[in-house]
Amino acid sequence: MGTTVCKDLRSALKGKKADAAVLTTVSSLSRIEEQIEEVARAGLNIVSTCEELAFPWRTHPRIADRIDASCRKYGVACVGTGVNPGYLMDYLPCVLSSICQSVVRVKVARIQDASERRVPFQRKIGVGLTQAEFKAKVADGSLRHVGLVESMHMIAHSMNWKLDRTTEAVRPVIAERAVTSGYVRVEKGCARGVEQIGRGYIGKKEVLLLYFRAAVGEEESFDAVEIIGDPTLRSIIPGGVNGDDATCAIAVNALRAIAAAEPGLKTMLDLPVPGYFEKP
Repeated sequence: MGTTVCKDLRSALKGKKADAAVLTTVSSLSRIEEQIEEVARAGLNIVSTCEELAFPWRTHPRIADRIDASCRKYGVACVGTGVNPGYLMDYLPCVLSSICQSVVRVKVARIQDASERRVPFQRKIGVGLTQAEFKAKVADGSLRHVGLVESMHMIAHSMNWKLDRTTEAVRPVIAERAVTSGYVRVEKGCARGVEQIGRGYIGKKEVLLLYFRAAVGEEESFDAVEIIGDPTLRSIIPGGVNGDDATCAIAVNALRAIAAAEPGLKTMLDLPVPGYFEKP
């Protein structure tokens, strides 16, 4: 395909000049911190698909501060993005709220038929696991959609809301009959995917509801945003957005924006719209 694969960053940069790097390695902020430091030291702006990097100021404030300081030290900017988090369940609701004079509640739903997603994604959401296996993986933290809490905090930040608490529930989507549309056959009674619900509260009032459901054999895929306020509006993308294709696209399209940004750790809310652009 004309792409050279190198064993490390130094080898990749040898004899070349680059402005930015796309970092697509891990979901964990603690695990990616050292990688960001290495890339920043090389003088490269960073677009990363690390889910916890999308809005880390509430969930991992100390690491976020260290990453911000490192980027400022080396004069580069860094942003975490992707289709989700980074767009559909956080950035897009914030953009849609632009026409509202007031907002009292935001509801976002992402429903996906995971049959068309890549195999690692299907594994990540527990396709084919028994209920006991699913429960064990949830308990050890290896099975969940990463980024739902970060999405809630991004929306709250945009709305100038101070959330008093957030909750997150993870449970399996159980096959009522055998499902064969995924990468493995899912027997009746086993998990065909995951359902995850995030809620954000101001006092006792629920102001955020984020509903994520990804499973093989879903009858309908869609992405929906509902903003209750003045005006109340509902936006739906029928068929939903393919997360694999869209994540690749937004990572590349964000390069112009991050290369022009001031040094430091940014969020999607800090950047110009990273829209599609034609190659010259």
